[in-house]
Amino acid sequence: MALKRKDILGLEEITREEIELILQTALSMKEILSRPIKKVPALRGRSIVTLFYEPSTRTRTSFEIAAKIMSADTSSIAPSTSSVVKGESLKDTILTLRAMRPDVFVIRHQASGAPHFVASLIPESVINAGDGMHEHPTQGLLDMMTILEKKGKLEGLTVAIVGDILHSRVARSNMWGLTKMGAKVRFVGPKTLIPPEADRLPVEVYTNIEEGLKDVDVINVLRIQLERMKKGLFPSLREYTHFFGITKKRLKLAKDDVIVLHPGPMNRGVEIMPDVADCEISMVTTQVTNGVAVRMALLYLLLGGTGDALAS
Repeated sequence: MALKRKDILGLEEITREEIELILQTALSMKEILSRPIKKVPALRGRSIVTLFYEPSTRTRTSFEIAAKIMSADTSSIAPSTSSVVKGESLKDTILTLRAMRPDVFVIRHQASGAPHFVASLIPESVINAGDGMHEHPTQGLLDMMTILEKKGKLEGLTVAIVGDILHSRVARSNMWGLTKMGAKVRFVGPKTLIPPEADRLPVEVYTNIEEGLKDVDVINVLRIQLERMKKGLFPSLREYTHFFGITKKRLKLAKDDVIVLHPGPMNRGVEIMPDVADCEISMVTTQVTNGVAVRMALLYLLLGGTGDALAS
């Protein structure tokens, strides 16, 4: 089965069948990461451009490693050292880069919708690596892959997404992806950090942490994004930690086999306690590994690969 779309811009617009294809392909790709020589020729001769208008360690590196494992060539553009600082628009930057004939653009931008704008300009594939407060589809997919590996299914699970949901593109991609796969999603956090449109979304909302974590299968902890807040949305970090921080005591409210996810970077001691971040049910490093596999799968499928024909 092939992926019949040009771009990956968000999980809201992707079908359940497409998600299943991507996850199954990523699970197959992960085997390559365990080999002594992590190199396959699947994308030899192809070129990938990563264009990140926001700082990123794991997402950008993950895409670049994924591309190189499959023998693609990569070019990393940092706007702070490019013609953007001279006033060049996003459109002109993309058209200039496109003239160099890359095959895929991977874009992170602080403005919601920027990857959609780029995708409308060019025939090449565009992958959204995070746009404003809209979506982060590859993070949503790697989170689902991690849950699927540990739980063996997504259908019927209850997933609590805890923290700064208002500013989180991760929360939105998780919500669309997980609910399409048959999971129940809870938004858990202070009322000021819950999106005002939450009552129109396919989620249950909890502003009490004890009620929100009761009997859940998965806890996905979000970073407090102070850099996106124009004004204080809670009295202090200390108070947030007291009422919503994930502690070992609070883990006992969930099911006995609960797992904990965090998309990173973590604020240890704020939204998650260090002994939770490092405990055996924490999937943080597994998420990072799965991120490479998911991005390998997406690049492979977007460039014509099929789910049942993996490179050897």
